[in-house]
Amino acid sequence: MIELYNLILYKPLFNAVIFIYNILPGQDFGLAIIGLTLVIRSIFFPLTVRTVRSQRALSKMNPKIKEIKDRFKSDAQAQSAAIMKLYKDNNINPLSGCLPLLIQLPILLALYKAFGAGFKPENLDLLYGFIQNPGQINTLSFGFIDITKSSAVLALVTGFFQYCQLKQNSSMMGSADKSGQLDGQKEMQALSKQMLYFFPVMIIIIGWNLPAGLIIYWLTTTLFSMGEQGYIKMRYKD
Repeated sequence: MIELYNLILYKPLFNAVIFIYNILPGQDFGLAIIGLTLVIRSIFFPLTVRTVRSQRALSKMNPKIKEIKDRFKSDAQAQSAAIMKLYKDNNINPLSGCLPLLIQLPILLALYKAFGAGFKPENLDLLYGFIQNPGQINTLSFGFIDITKSSAVLALVTGFFQYCQLKQNSSMMGSADKSGQLDGQKEMQALSKQMLYFFPVMIIIIGWNLPAGLIIYWLTTTLFSMGEQGYIKMRYKD
């Protein structure tokens, strides 16, 4: 399974980042990380839109689901059947929002691993025959950041934007009708509020000792998510 994962995900992404590195003026690996991250996230953008719209459609069903739960309090089987019929009548698949996330996760993990591997010259043996071997990776990015060393400033900046992204996402999810929220969803919303502060702090703590190149990846994907959410909010108001 690990060999298959490396064959179809890790190795192609590693070769892709080296390819971009080779064609960039000045061979800046930090820019190569940003470039490939943006390409991958753009490819998955339609799936992200589908996830958000599915979540919104489910939110609109909350009052009716609550009504069904109240009506069939003592009959769990009838309750489940009524809820499934409600989904079917409204052409909603409650699992459709999870599938895009499950598809993206292993690819994003492989992307992260590929960027880390690029810092080590010995991994250049993994290059395909048609990808030029740069011999050695230039570790200086943007003229002042050593991508192989930790950067406290970069970790703090990434933590700040992670907070902004979570705040933005919380605002989008909170725009749904709160009166129709189910108990489980209220608990999830409370958990999201806790994560609003906890997760950015964890990013700073973890990122404090990570190579700056990997933090550049995380910062890029966070900023992309913010732009993505802003676009979806304006474009898909239904």
